[in-house]
Amino acid sequence: MGKILCFIYEEMVDFEMTLACHLLNREIVCIAYEKKVIKSKSGIRYYPMATVKDALDFTDVEALIIPGGFNDEQRQELTDLIQNLNNKGKLLAAICAGTQYLARAGVLQGKMYTTVLTQEKLREFFPLTLEDPFPRETYVNKHVVKDQNIITALGNAFIDCRNT
Repeated sequence: MGKILCFIYEEMVDFEMTLACHLLNREIVCIAYEKKVIKSKSGIRYYPMATVKDALDFTDVEALIIPGGFNDEQRQELTDLIQNLNNKGKLLAAICAGTQYLARAGVLQGKMYTTVLTQEKLREFFPLTLEDPFPRETYVNKHVVKDQNIITALGNAFIDCRNT
């Protein structure tokens, strides 16, 4: 069985990834732009096992998980990794604002998806961002959306909302 990559970054919302990683019960490899301590929104510190550039050379990857968070730095190596995995039909899962990385990589084009980043929220959280990376015509207002190899979810999608 292949690796599950989890992209970690400063101020990520780590609770969004922990349940998913726990339920997978597989080898999870945390990756980041640099091998240095990453502080999450909760204050917990993580240390990546590899860089995103390292992950480009991995041959046994099954999926990439991207938790939410309001850090919009996207380097070319992450875009390359997302596009490479998408071209191979590997699972791409993004939670809450983590969907921005898939959108910037262009893999949401023609795919249904969900995100917390409405156009209004995008302007609120990322006022310096010049353009909306999301293909709004395929946005779906649901907790979880799966379209082929891409799963997107809101940050609270693990909560059963039927009785609220």
